[in-house]
Amino acid sequence: MSRLLALLLGLAACLPAGAAITERHGYAQFGSLKYPANFSHFDWVNPDAPKGGSVRLMASGTFDTLNPYTLKGTSPAGTGNFLQYGVSELNAPLMAGTGAYDPSGDEPTSSYGLIASSVEYSKDRSWVVFNLRPEARFHDDKPITAYDVAFSYRLLSRDGHPHYRTALQEVQRVDILNRHRVRFVFKRSGNPLLILRLGELPVLPQHYWSKRDFKATSYEPPLGSGPYRITQVVPGRRVVFERVKNWWGKDLPVNRGKYNFDRVEVEFYRDNHVAFEAFKAGEFDFYIENQAKNWANGYNIPAVERGDIVKAEIPHQIPTQTQALFMNSRRAHFADARVREAMGLLFDFEWSNRTLFNNAYSRATSYYPNSEFAARDIPQGEEWLLLSPFREQLPSELFSKAPQMPQTDGSGLPRETLRRALDLLAQAGWKSSGGRLLNSRGQPLRFEILLVNPSLERILQPYRDNLARIGVEASLRTVDRAQYKQRIDGFDYDMVLMTLPQTLSPGLEQWQYFHSSQVHVRGSKNYAGISHPVVDALLDKLLAAQTRNQQVAATRALDRVLLSQHYSIPNWYSDHHRVAWRNRFDHLSTPPYTLGLRAWWLKTPEASR
Repeated sequence: MSRLLALLLGLAACLPAGAAITERHGYAQFGSLKYPANFSHFDWVNPDAPKGGSVRLMASGTFDTLNPYTLKGTSPAGTGNFLQYGVSELNAPLMAGTGAYDPSGDEPTSSYGLIASSVEYSKDRSWVVFNLRPEARFHDDKPITAYDVAFSYRLLSRDGHPHYRTALQEVQRVDILNRHRVRFVFKRSGNPLLILRLGELPVLPQHYWSKRDFKATSYEPPLGSGPYRITQVVPGRRVVFERVKNWWGKDLPVNRGKYNFDRVEVEFYRDNHVAFEAFKAGEFDFYIENQAKNWANGYNIPAVERGDIVKAEIPHQIPTQTQALFMNSRRAHFADARVREAMGLLFDFEWSNRTLFNNAYSRATSYYPNSEFAARDIPQGEEWLLLSPFREQLPSELFSKAPQMPQTDGSGLPRETLRRALDLLAQAGWKSSGGRLLNSRGQPLRFEILLVNPSLERILQPYRDNLARIGVEASLRTVDRAQYKQRIDGFDYDMVLMTLPQTLSPGLEQWQYFHSSQVHVRGSKNYAGISHPVVDALLDKLLAAQTRNQQVAATRALDRVLLSQHYSIPNWYSDHHRVAWRNRFDHLSTPPYTLGLRAWWLKTPEASR
């Protein structure tokens, strides 16, 4: 019996008449794959990069578990910038090219086989089959099978972090067709993004996790399947990875030219100032700079002048993360959009950019900065068609004005801005009395801005001062990481400065950020407590997009509605990487959609392949 015939018989119960089946070495959500079935490597890597040697890296904060898949605890993969290094405790997924594990770098919405050698799907995208590589192995040399894939789906759907449960919620069932073929059947057809997200599913070893408490924190290195394994752990402070020399995936096209270091040592620093001093002293090899002031003034050192340290700004086309002050609308004083709008008026970006950031940033005017998904001008075409049914539920100016942020000349807030903020607050029931703003019960407008990074206090102090000018009592509260995580997971805050990672293909993660169903889900990323029927409806449209144009239109419409409700105060962004490294490393090129450190190598490695 032919393979195609066997497949058709197996799908007889769920295939509509005349359904076409596609089998490919990769999957493109929209359009075509860039790389053909016989490609040997990605264009931006050096397939002959020498392997060997070691690299020393730093990570911000700390970790209290090596399990990256649950809500409890913080793993190394959950700390800032960590995944850009190309090493982690994450298990290999079915496909590579999208997601956080190993972005392809030069395509926005395409993935290629990793554990899966190929993918099959119906024309209406109502199901997908992943064909697994027989040679795929966990680090204990046990084969990766369809049983592990099904186990991973069920475990993450039941006990995984909320973002896994959200990503997998549209799956109706999983079928094991044989040891190397697994099928996912969807609750509804016409969702091309779901196949992409399923390809990002980390495949966990059933024989390992079935004997352990998956939801518990642990410093035991988990059994993996990727190019590196953890060999040393100092709890909260240090992790050492070593390259798996006979890794089953080392010669695959998606991996050639990558993972070139034999040993990767990562030290964790709670204080970025201490970390930078350690970098200058030679304690580690790469520094991804996140502070504009330090980038402008901190690298005037002999090592940079001699060329021992390379300092570079590398442009990129990555949709930058949504960084904003989120107002918790679950709190009574932020439930009114007029109060939220007033809070936004008092944030003077231009003054902060000039005084604190050496004019290094651009103001974020969207939830999707540095991308084509940002709302711009007035709604037109397909975006207008999406928004027009909701005219009665949306502000009229949304259809006649382009989204914009308040602007100043950088010398401070003008009086008319203060008056506008006071007018909005008065409309919401807050009256000025004795230098304070009081409601009808005589209670002051008072709230706390929750922080975890002490350096943010300097940045937000001017904002607090502006609030005080009109009688708003705001305080800055910095807590330790454990308390911070507990309070964030339980929505125990008034205002918080947070970031939402954005992707090259917005989809199910937007549901977790903005859908009303996530308002009371502990650990969700709906930080502002957004519950709006139009937002929910546009999220449905986004998930149902069948073309890139439809996806862009739905995201722009969603962006425009979110901005009109003033749930957050957008901060700033940069369209380039700021990186410094010791001049012992080399790389071929930097692709537009990732920094690509996983493809760098030592100029003179000591070890062999």
